[in-house]
Amino acid sequence: MNSKQRVMTAFDHREPDRVPAWLGMSPAFQEKAKQHLKLPDDESLARYVGDDFRRVAAPYAGPDYASPTDDLPPGATYRSVFGILRHGYEGGQPINHPLLQATTTAEVEAYPWPDPAWIDVSRIRADAASYAGQVAILGGEWSPFWHDAIDLLGMENLLYKMYDMPALVDAVLAHIVDYYFAVSQRIFEEAAD
Repeated sequence: MNSKQRVMTAFDHREPDRVPAWLGMSPAFQEKAKQHLKLPDDESLARYVGDDFRRVAAPYAGPDYASPTDDLPPGATYRSVFGILRHGYEGGQPINHPLLQATTTAEVEAYPWPDPAWIDVSRIRADAASYAGQVAILGGEWSPFWHDAIDLLGMENLLYKMYDMPALVDAVLAHIVDYYFAVSQRIFEEAAD
């Protein structure tokens, strides 16, 4: 039974030869694991631990001003697609909350929300096909919508606004979820089967 068959058997509520496994780890930990095990690449590590899944991802291809890594202000090490600047280890912590002061849905609507077309899906099908049907493919956009809302508004502020300004929070979450839905839809349409 190959990895894809194992996963599909489990999804079909039948018992596979073993429980399917997914190797979810940070890039830094992945590098340390490869070094420690003396493995040459990510695929070798995935095979070594019995990972049944492989993630295919669509890279950012939007304007420079919204790039995750280019033209960052001093102190920032990363910019999320929602304009949240971050600093520190493994993506770091937010150093700005762009909608912290928002008090109206008009301010939320005026915010420069990302365009799903900024994600280049052109390689998704080929990347998935490179595994020749041997593994289960994880696709779609990683969608930490609650974390993004926290980062846009600030944690305490978000919690207060959920009570005091629920329409504002709904508008923020709608933009975040709509973005992730549209990107994932583009990815899935490009990947097809």
